[in-house]
Amino acid sequence: MKNDCVMKSLLYVALFAIFFINMSCASSVPDPGNAQVPPGYKLVWQDEFNYSGAPDPDKWGYSLGGNGWGNGEAQFYTDKRTNSFVDKGILTIKARNENGLWTSARIKTQYKADWTYGYIEIRAKLPKGVGTWPAIWMLPTFDAYGGWPRSGEIDIMEHVGFDPDVVHTTVHTLAYNHKIGTQKNHHEKIPGVTDGFHIYAILWDENAIQWFIDGKPFFKFDNEHKTSAEWPFDKPFYLIINLAMGGSWGGQKGIDPKLKEAQLDVDYVRVYQKL
Repeated sequence: MKNDCVMKSLLYVALFAIFFINMSCASSVPDPGNAQVPPGYKLVWQDEFNYSGAPDPDKWGYSLGGNGWGNGEAQFYTDKRTNSFVDKGILTIKARNENGLWTSARIKTQYKADWTYGYIEIRAKLPKGVGTWPAIWMLPTFDAYGGWPRSGEIDIMEHVGFDPDVVHTTVHTLAYNHKIGTQKNHHEKIPGVTDGFHIYAILWDENAIQWFIDGKPFFKFDNEHKTSAEWPFDKPFYLIINLAMGGSWGGQKGIDPKLKEAQLDVDYVRVYQKL
């Protein structure tokens, strides 16, 4: 009987120790879990990143080069494994300072997958550091209404490192864009976006584009049912995920000279459409 009591006591101590260790190792930012998929939508495309190596070439291509990308950005985009790789269920896009030259990656589904309307959900952890400029966004597969911004742009998420935890969501059209001071956007502080994973999503149909973060409504852009100048979002768009450095926005306060690397981590990408 005495031995049984001793054994039970030791068991309780062991269980308590395991619980304490798990709690100590847990992130200080709670995992928001899965966002709510709208009723009537089914999964049509996904990458869960349950493999190792380069991003799946059947799903992702690359934008390459270092021409500033229209924003005076500092990085050179590559397709090297050092800048984009998948490991342990996570896609990592890593910006690296290589002897003063920043390299990074910009991956896209262009000519591999595109969609007109749907619920699109990405679970990601954003990078830290002044000068970082990660983005999850969409462009039209074909410029049916003309060059940018006539055929539209959907920014699911943007973040600039000099303004930590502030998430930006935006559309660009001929009638509504930052170059003429009319762009439609919303930004808000979401604590912990660089400390843990959060879910960024849009619900896009013929009447509106709605943004959600961790399942909560964030912004809505309504179709005014006028012309393509206001609503070019009735054509196929493809997805882009990139990590820029510096530039006209991300570099407004420079790039931290002590920063040697930064990374954008993505847990999954899922696209749903109506049944």
